[in-house]
Amino acid sequence: MPKSPPIASNTLDEAVLRRAETLDALDSIFPFERRDRLAQLLTDEDAETLRRLIEGGAPENSIRALAADLGYLQAWSLANTGGPLPWPAPEALVQLFMSQHLTSATSASTEGDGGMPQPVEQELRRQAILKGALPHAPSTVRRRIASWATLTRARDLSGPFAGASIKQAFKRAEHASRRSPTRMSATDVTDDILARLLSTCRRDGLVGCRDRAILLLLAASGGRRRAEVASLRFDDVAIDGRKDRPGKRRRAVHLTVEISRPGSSEQLSLTGDTATALLRWIAEAGISGGPVFRKIDQWGNVSRRTLTPQSVNLIVKARAKKAGLDPTLVSAQGLRSGSSARTRDKAAAD
Repeated sequence: MPKSPPIASNTLDEAVLRRAETLDALDSIFPFERRDRLAQLLTDEDAETLRRLIEGGAPENSIRALAADLGYLQAWSLANTGGPLPWPAPEALVQLFMSQHLTSATSASTEGDGGMPQPVEQELRRQAILKGALPHAPSTVRRRIASWATLTRARDLSGPFAGASIKQAFKRAEHASRRSPTRMSATDVTDDILARLLSTCRRDGLVGCRDRAILLLLAASGGRRRAEVASLRFDDVAIDGRKDRPGKRRRAVHLTVEISRPGSSEQLSLTGDTATALLRWIAEAGISGGPVFRKIDQWGNVSRRTLTPQSVNLIVKARAKKAGLDPTLVSAQGLRSGSSARTRDKAAAD
């Protein structure tokens, strides 16, 4: 594997600080710990590209998604070649990315093509950049390649992403991966299971207050994705009071959440237990800006650090374990699919 020449530590530190300062200008988009991590992974040109995109009016959710994908791409490039991504990307590099992420190592060893080399995988896992199983879902790879293409255009460059050879290579890699669809949750979280999860939050103080809001929001309005919950920000939440009947007023919470792909969003109106739980968490945690759902340390201090989608899933599993359920059978996706099932059952009953 090619190695990059050694870089003097003081030069590296100066470069990281310079990128951190550029990303600091985007304070409302990246929490400080994310900025520090991105400053280590990205190049000066990467940070400048993100800055230009937000100044050009790109939605904050889109910037966060692009930055996350770019950080992964840069880490992957460094692990493979010892250097950052070249811009524009050579077609061979894009095909290599697809092959390593869509083809299993077993398939690669028998067919001599594709699969992520073990040293590359080990390095990405050591950095906690790669967490899930390989090969990746085709939808995940498509999203990262789409982000790669978007960032290439943002630099006023053209890439090979729309070419026929890339499309054909993607189809071949998808076929070679033989990835069968798997359920992200073995159990749909029905009303009775949700009630058991919520019951574990009653005596857990601020942590229980947060987790109750998360559980209800995951199950609300047909079910929300864990990434939508993790990325929710204070500015996405609007509160109003509406009269249902004379003398009866309720508080409704309106959320803006990202759906389907970066840059797409929808408005949700929440009432009842979900709205109450969300408002209580915001009030008790003293949140007045930035991410809504945050880490809480062992002393009960609310961090500036936002929860990741993986953290949201781990919260669900921790609540399942406290409720005496098998945590391997319950996940955030189960709350979403359970909500869809409840909606279908209600419609059928009506």
